[in-house]
Amino acid sequence: MASLTKLTLAVLAVVLVAGTGAAQAVHLHFYMHDVLGDSAMIVVRGTRGLFGNTVVMDDVLTDGPASTSTVIGRAQGTYVVASSGGAMDLMVTMNVVIRSGPYAGSSVTVMGRDDTGAAVRELTVVGGTGQFRMARGYVLWKTIRPDLLELDVYVNP
Repeated sequence: MASLTKLTLAVLAVVLVAGTGAAQAVHLHFYMHDVLGDSAMIVVRGTRGLFGNTVVMDDVLTDGPASTSTVIGRAQGTYVVASSGGAMDLMVTMNVVIRSGPYAGSSVTVMGRDDTGAAVRELTVVGGTGQFRMARGYVLWKTIRPDLLELDVYVNP
């Protein structure tokens, strides 16, 4: 009986080790063209300055910073000005929908705080679909200019 228990534990350990190394992190790199009044629209205006402003977006994701770069997908979701002080902090919820390349048909769901005063911000990958079903990870994003953001998505499928 003791040898059977040892064998069971050994097999379980091999399965657990094999399972943890099976999924390699995927790095996706995009440029998000967030053009207010075009692909991003203010749908709610706050009553105290910008606080409460809510924007719905359907932004183009490209493989380069130029608007004429190859379209990879869309960033669809919302962001809300969630700070009432001097800084402009946003609460972002969006789906990164990939329409071309090896992950076409898959999406990554992202949410988190965007401290627009920071050079690089980190948001959380909370799930996904297709090849990224149940994904976890993070997004590093930085503002190139007000209508252009650079996104590095690190996701564990």
